[in-house]
Amino acid sequence: QVQLVESGGGLVQPGESLTLSCTASGFFFSIQPMAWYRQAPGRERELVAQITSNGGSTNYADSVKGRFTISRDNAKSTVYLQMNSLKPEDTAVYYCKKTSFPTYWGQGTQVTVSS
Repeated sequence: QVQLVESGGGLVQPGESLTLSCTASGFFFSIQPMAWYRQAPGRERELVAQITSNGGSTNYADSVKGRFTISRDNAKSTVYLQMNSLKPEDTAVYYCKKTSFPTYWGQGTQVTVSS
């Protein structure tokens, strides 16, 4: 069955960096576009970044442009989210998503940015 397992979340101070990983199984990862979403308390889930199957094209939410980088290693069936210059407003549960039909979500990983 399809599984998406996120890791790498944690508590960091403003300005610090964190890298999230999402390892996939149960489908042909290398031909699937992927994305990272986040959901803060009391807010709707929002798209953070997305990447095409070969990694040749990426797209970011305006709020994270220039600070976050999405990448993938198809040999490891893993998609990453490098997050730099973190701000308190980046605090959320981060989810990876297989975006093509049928879609699947990971269980999420908590990122907390606080001094």
